[in-house]
Amino acid sequence: MDRRKFIRAASVGSLGAGVGGALAAPAIAQSQPKVQWRCASSFPKSLDTIYGGAEDVAKYVSEATDGNFTIQVYAGGEIVPGLQAADAVMNGTVEMCHTAAYYYVGKDPAYAMGATIPFGLNTRGMWAWMFYGGGLDLLNEFYHAQGMHYMPAGSTGCQMGGWFRQEIKSLDDMNGLKMRIAGLAGQVMEKLGVVPQQIAGGDIYPSLERGTIDAAEWIGPYDDEKLGFYKVAPYYYYPGWWEGSLALNAFVNLDKWNELPDTYKSLLNTACTAAAQQMMAEYDYKNPTAIRELINKGANLRPFPKDVMDASFKAAGEIYADINAKNAPFKKIYDSMMGFRNESFLWQQVAEYTYDTFMMTKQREGALKMDG
Repeated sequence: MDRRKFIRAASVGSLGAGVGGALAAPAIAQSQPKVQWRCASSFPKSLDTIYGGAEDVAKYVSEATDGNFTIQVYAGGEIVPGLQAADAVMNGTVEMCHTAAYYYVGKDPAYAMGATIPFGLNTRGMWAWMFYGGGLDLLNEFYHAQGMHYMPAGSTGCQMGGWFRQEIKSLDDMNGLKMRIAGLAGQVMEKLGVVPQQIAGGDIYPSLERGTIDAAEWIGPYDDEKLGFYKVAPYYYYPGWWEGSLALNAFVNLDKWNELPDTYKSLLNTACTAAAQQMMAEYDYKNPTAIRELINKGANLRPFPKDVMDASFKAAGEIYADINAKNAPFKKIYDSMMGFRNESFLWQQVAEYTYDTFMMTKQREGALKMDG
């Protein structure tokens, strides 16, 4: 069934149920209040998949309300710089933004928990924890105190470890590197001797080209190819241990959220969830082709050395212990998320991992190729 038709039908159905289902859809649509919002994205339009998440939300909401609830999306820099999108929501410049919550760890480390943290949950685990493990309630307990309502509105899956101008053969090679990396991962990298830099997506390539930075992480093959990083930093590392998953999110000004009718709140939440699922599916479809094309263009695919992974894991634990000792809101969310992490990976290694590993072995043997 077409997703947009489903969302619209669900919205109309819930409204109709409130009056015994007696009203026809056009009459219901006419009774809905006119709401016009602006949404500041943290991303450039050239990154169609990640920027498109906000456009999908706006489209679903508009179509489900016959245009009565509209959201105009603006790319990073059109209203405010991409890394100031949440500030624009908090101060009322815009009603809503589409961003990655970990961009704002400078305000409070707890912001990162709505996006991802190093060595946290994978994508399936993150969604399970948010929707069934009380994660969304805990996140909004924190974000409401910041004047915003949070909704997950995008998903990238596990990301790549980024592009490096020089090969990384051991932990020693990390020392002194200037790397574009966001969130708490920057603090972990700092413990490894890296100098973290927070740079908006559209500014990464020129910074690598000029040598202002030595390495940069972004998302994965599809977006990375579009940005052309392989031309100036040929070594492509994996995995992005700082982003075993990434939940992009919508922040809504809390006063504006509270002003919405309950039906609009429900619809916006549903639209964000649908957009997140669609983004994940789109990345999963496009990344296989993109990784082949990057290798054909000269990208050197490399796993991070084990000593880099082990040192990063140890450093992350030290950082979390320090933050937990000082930051009660962070600790409350962290304890819940990490309490589920062990159970999630315990289950996923039983069936999912075993099946995936078997099929990946067959892929390497060439047994999955279709003939004719």
